[in-house]
Amino acid sequence: RDSYLCGYWTSPLGATVRTKQLSFDFNSSSTGSCILTRTRIMLSASDFDVVPDRSSPTSRTPRLFPSRLSSSRRSHSSSWYRRKRAKLFLALIALLAAFFFVNWFMLLRLQHQHDPIPKPTLRSSASLSIQRKLNKPGNRKKSEKGNYVRMLALAAHALAEFLVTLTRSLCPMGQNKREPKDLWQEPFVPASAWTPCADKRNWEPNVKLQNFKLLLTPSSLVLYSHRGKKWIHFGYGKWWDQSTTSSCKWSYVCNAVVVARLLNSTLVIPKFMYSSVWRDVSQFSDIYQEEHFINYLTPDIRIVRELPKELQSLDLEAINSVVTDIDMGKEAKPSFYLKHILPIILKNQVVHFVGFGNRLAFDPISFELQRLRCRCNFHALQFVPRIQATGALLLKRLREHSGVIGPLDHYLVGPFVESIKEKSGNNAKKASKFLALHLRFEIDMVAHSLCQFGGGEEEAKELEAYREIHFPSLSLLKRTTKLPSPSELRSEGLCPLTPEESILMLAALGFNRKTHIFVAGSNLYGGRSRLVALTSLYPKLVTKENLLSSAELKPFANYSSQLAALDFIGCTASDAFAMTDSGSQLSSLVSGYRIYYGGGRMPTIRPNKRRLASIFMKNNTIEWRVFEQRVRKAVRQTKHVQTRPKARSVYRYPRCKECMCRTD
Repeated sequence: RDSYLCGYWTSPLGATVRTKQLSFDFNSSSTGSCILTRTRIMLSASDFDVVPDRSSPTSRTPRLFPSRLSSSRRSHSSSWYRRKRAKLFLALIALLAAFFFVNWFMLLRLQHQHDPIPKPTLRSSASLSIQRKLNKPGNRKKSEKGNYVRMLALAAHALAEFLVTLTRSLCPMGQNKREPKDLWQEPFVPASAWTPCADKRNWEPNVKLQNFKLLLTPSSLVLYSHRGKKWIHFGYGKWWDQSTTSSCKWSYVCNAVVVARLLNSTLVIPKFMYSSVWRDVSQFSDIYQEEHFINYLTPDIRIVRELPKELQSLDLEAINSVVTDIDMGKEAKPSFYLKHILPIILKNQVVHFVGFGNRLAFDPISFELQRLRCRCNFHALQFVPRIQATGALLLKRLREHSGVIGPLDHYLVGPFVESIKEKSGNNAKKASKFLALHLRFEIDMVAHSLCQFGGGEEEAKELEAYREIHFPSLSLLKRTTKLPSPSELRSEGLCPLTPEESILMLAALGFNRKTHIFVAGSNLYGGRSRLVALTSLYPKLVTKENLLSSAELKPFANYSSQLAALDFIGCTASDAFAMTDSGSQLSSLVSGYRIYYGGGRMPTIRPNKRRLASIFMKNNTIEWRVFEQRVRKAVRQTKHVQTRPKARSVYRYPRCKECMCRTD
């Protein structure tokens, strides 16, 4: 122990020390020399087994064996390994800590709002102009309500970068910033296989009823005979979702036509009730051509302008001939009308529907009744000449007096399509495509959604006060029932897209900064200043108020239904149409009209609000390239050509055997 090894060593024990490599004899008589090997052996008494030396019969000298030497070495090796592993573990922790620190630092820089454009090397005039507009105190306050200052700055940079690459044709970056090929296109081959055919009739008048100009109901329905005439009078209530616009009245009128056909009754031209929300006193004849409506549907039902004089003097409420929307379920089937409404007509000869909204619009409905609905919607209803003339002027200015006629212009403006052909001399320009965007962000929509839009307590009080006046039942329900939170509503896609979210969607889809955009919708919640973010990114953004003079708009002032008709014309005739709320009546009817008459050349952008909500929730951290990819994927999935899903409206999905025919 603690001595140098040698070949022989004098041992008072006279024992032999053995290892796996060496064997030393210790004899008391040996005094040989020792060659030092500089190798030290660390042995303790416990490392040896002391046994007697049996080489001599008389010897009692014990012998030592290192039985635990190998286990000691293994323990030493294991200790070294543990120390090495501990060092590696500490190094890994340090590396992860450094990684998270760098990420935190980068995110902190991205969230810094005093430098909205992250690449200061870009010095295009367009980019600097956008930056100055976004940094104005008034504009910044409005943008911060939506919490999209960072995303708007990234969009401004992306659009300005695209503008720079257009002027530098040799710049390789320009190839990555071009508009996607399918941006202005619809899947043509499958879409063009469908052609309009709702104008075809498969039923014939009944001889017994020719004197009343009434027709039999389809064979699949119960037939009722009657001796006298039957009259149906409709008064339309104002549903919250854009119910006073011409588009919603459009669908309600066609539903009334189907009810009249179902009950073999004469239809009185509907009356539109006054709404405290929109304050519009427009009636049917102020929006649609009565004569064309009556004559076109004569083979289907009888239509008159007013009740006969002998029925006008009746107290309809006293004789129980008034049916309100409360009396009818929203999804009531045809059997309900045959069972409950027809007996009233047979008894009193007249029934008055008050507040008849979106009724008899759900499956199951027979083939011929659905076809009649399509025939009314796409053929029987035409705007009055005053609206058609102004609509033609609107389209002419949207196309910058190029004289180009769109594929749907004839159906929208009738004979006034010829005025679009006229070019304006030296002002004539090459026709450019234009995108129509329907912003459904009026205060009624915002209040009814029960969502929050970044306005804090002031916004909440304003919307609650509006609900108290215009939606008292909803306000009561909100106070007495636990409803989903605003964050839950947004995650489920039940909140309307804000103007900021809408313009970010368009920028992510790839529409360049020079795109002509027509914005439909008036009285945006938050005022005209909400359009600042839109015009900052897309300077060629216009509304009907920009394109038409005050004198040209004066005949339509204070008539929201007639103004909505102009929006309908502009949106339907556009080269591409983008909606922000798929549940909007105007958007649904525009998209359906484009499908019916578009021939596969009129694309429509239908955002999936649930998927977009999950994307916008990451607006403080998401990179613009990732944002682009996710938005494009979400929208691309909605552009598939599909037939009408079960129980969906034929006004929005006319690709069905009831409305359209396949050519393949």
